[in-house]
Amino acid sequence: MATKRDYYEILEVPKTATSEEIKKAYRKKAIQYHPDKNPDDKAAEEKFKEAAEAYEVLGNEEKRKRYDQFGHAGVGGSAYGGDFGGGMTMEDIFSQFGDIFGGHFGNFGNFGGFSTGFGGGRSAQRVNRGTDLRVKVKLTLKEIATGVEKKIKVKKYIQCKYCNGTGAENSTAFTTCTTCKGSGVITRVTNTILGSMQTATTCSACGGEGKIITKKCIHCSGEGIVRDEEVITLNIPAGVMEGMQLSMSGKGNAARHGGINGDLLVVIEEEPHPELIRDQNDVIYNLLLTFPTAAMGGTVEIPTLDGKAKIKIDPGTQPGKVLRLRNKGLPSINSYGAGDLLINIAVYVPENLTTEQKNILNEMDKAANFQPTKAVKDKIFSRFRNIFE
Repeated sequence: MATKRDYYEILEVPKTATSEEIKKAYRKKAIQYHPDKNPDDKAAEEKFKEAAEAYEVLGNEEKRKRYDQFGHAGVGGSAYGGDFGGGMTMEDIFSQFGDIFGGHFGNFGNFGGFSTGFGGGRSAQRVNRGTDLRVKVKLTLKEIATGVEKKIKVKKYIQCKYCNGTGAENSTAFTTCTTCKGSGVITRVTNTILGSMQTATTCSACGGEGKIITKKCIHCSGEGIVRDEEVITLNIPAGVMEGMQLSMSGKGNAARHGGINGDLLVVIEEEPHPELIRDQNDVIYNLLLTFPTAAMGGTVEIPTLDGKAKIKIDPGTQPGKVLRLRNKGLPSINSYGAGDLLINIAVYVPENLTTEQKNILNEMDKAANFQPTKAVKDKIFSRFRNIFE
């Protein structure tokens, strides 16, 4: 799957752009690539959708913050493939962003001399949208390191299989709304001192759908949706973090009368590792050495994200030293790099010694006649200073 373009680049605005500047930039792009202005032009249609997807994120304060921090993966437009992000449809665009142009439910109005609507005369009928759902998914550090596929069971509204989401008993159990004559809106013209002013409001008789059900489906009571469970497969990319929210387009609650489904928002929770500590993309392990191993060196076994590993301890290793295993941490969700495994060295000093052990240590102390130089002292105590700075 091709990597998505940067949303700021698509709208041609800097990352410091205000919400109003982003809105104006989107309006300019939408007018430039509007389907009515570029009939049968697939390239223009894709740019039109791309601009709408960028505005859908950058025009929302919360989504923009997640995008600035985590990139496409933080808002569902994952460049890693899987089920996250699924693109926007024309129906989504016209129903969500028509207000930017002063139209109704996606009617873009008349700009620059080209016709209103979509495809040479788009209906202004209302399109229902299902509500979003939010679920929490717990992941281990190992799962975060590699990415994982999870299957979850979600209680949600799904489309009624008996009426295919229409809410009607059959395909003929509809009648055109007489109040709005099937348009879904009531248009009123008011004369003012500045001239005629036209306003459009949703038809209250049909709820903006342009039609009325004459015989409701008995299984969903005419709603087109029923409460049920669905097993959903989540393909979670590697490198996600605690609190990150991913989105699955169309996997939320189904909409009444065959509208647009809501999204499933997946909130990441990290399960604590029994031995490793996460610090951004680095992983930390606190290694406790015995005095003989620290003094004479040796080989010790430590845990990693991939299992166990053996590392060499040099003779004379001091407490507070940090060993670094490159690229043994967690991958970055927005790049090809990875963090490191940091090993903090501590030395265990026995609290209770037998008489024999004390005698041995006394002999060692006499034999070593250890008198540290100023350079050695500075080297040792600098580690402690770094801890508190």
